[in-house]
Amino acid sequence: MHKLASAVLFGCSLFSAGMALAQTAPPASPAPSHVGRHASTPEDIRAIEKVVADFQAALIAKDVKLLSSLMLHTNILFASPADDGFIKKMRDTTDVHFDGVAVGGYIAFANFIKREPLRTEEKFYNVKITQDRHVAWVNFDYEFLVDNKLSNYGVEAWQMVKRDGAWKILSVVWSMHAAAEAGK
Repeated sequence: MHKLASAVLFGCSLFSAGMALAQTAPPASPAPSHVGRHASTPEDIRAIEKVVADFQAALIAKDVKLLSSLMLHTNILFASPADDGFIKKMRDTTDVHFDGVAVGGYIAFANFIKREPLRTEEKFYNVKITQDRHVAWVNFDYEFLVDNKLSNYGVEAWQMVKRDGAWKILSVVWSMHAAAEAGK
């Protein structure tokens, strides 16, 4: 009986300690009414969706002029940042200042699209557009195909800005997994 009483007392102590911890945490305050409220219009969302569709069409058609027209300018951030292991390797062997963002950006990508003799395509899944006034974000899962074969995949995020009445891509950043990693 003594063991049973000790076990019950121990259980009650644990429960009381848990309740005390739960009570010391400040309660989550409700978000102000303006949080999550964005100034967005159906017309702007449609215009952003058109940029997304034009981007995909430009890759298939190898139309780098159309692709360029979608960018704010050619020096936007356009990169798949390297992981820490690759950064260390580059710093140890090549460039002590390497930060994981390769040079070339959009121009290198456009040149690749233009020069690649095989069909290129980027498929987007789970596209989410968030717009607030003249700024927008487009996030999605992607697959990049060359000659209708998976080359790489990951998550991609665009920042967009509305300039002179037109939506332009301000930055493109993506994660990248080799095709060999698919299905693992």
